[in-house]
Amino acid sequence: MARFVILCTALLALGAAPQSADGAPPSLQAGQGGSDWSFSASAYNYLVPDSRDYVQPTITADRRGLHLEARYNYEDLETGSVWVGYNFNVGEKLTLDITPMLGGVFGNTSGIAPGLRFSLKWWRLELYAEGEYVFNTRESADSFFYLWSELTVSPVDWLRAGLVAQRTRAYESELDIQRGFLLGLSYKQVEVAGHVFNPDKDKPTYVILIRVEF
Repeated sequence: MARFVILCTALLALGAAPQSADGAPPSLQAGQGGSDWSFSASAYNYLVPDSRDYVQPTITADRRGLHLEARYNYEDLETGSVWVGYNFNVGEKLTLDITPMLGGVFGNTSGIAPGLRFSLKWWRLELYAEGEYVFNTRESADSFFYLWSELTVSPVDWLRAGLVAQRTRAYESELDIQRGFLLGLSYKQVEVAGHVFNPDKDKPTYVILIRVEF
């Protein structure tokens, strides 16, 4: 955990470094306008039946096209990962935000991971997904594709609800792809969301999210 904190501190410290213009073509503009950095910190609290409960923190930093990210307990328990990527966005009424990334994984699981985040929005609907394939450098047979995806609707700005699915090896599950529902409430830069995976099973998995953007 100490190594993860050190890496997160280094990641955020990069905010002091100036960036050059991205030079992307008008049809596919990279990142958002302006020169300021934006940050987010989130904690997914997993309540897993017949297994160990745990917290999965993620920190992100963005400036124009540049995207930096650090995670812990995502690919595996007591495992961290650090990422660098580039933000692209296109569209007006129908918008697509996409971030290809490359990450390094270390801890109980070690490897190299190409990844992708994207968000497709129209009206008050949003399809969001993040995926990565970890090439395990210790045991190639343990390489694995991770996925988190959401399909939500926001009837008002402070509320979103919808479907959620994930594929993970952070804990044991009888299902290859777990699926369920989510409900999120937000106030200014803070969001709290609850997720219920496998609600048709005797013992569902619950995930409570707390996210802050600044």
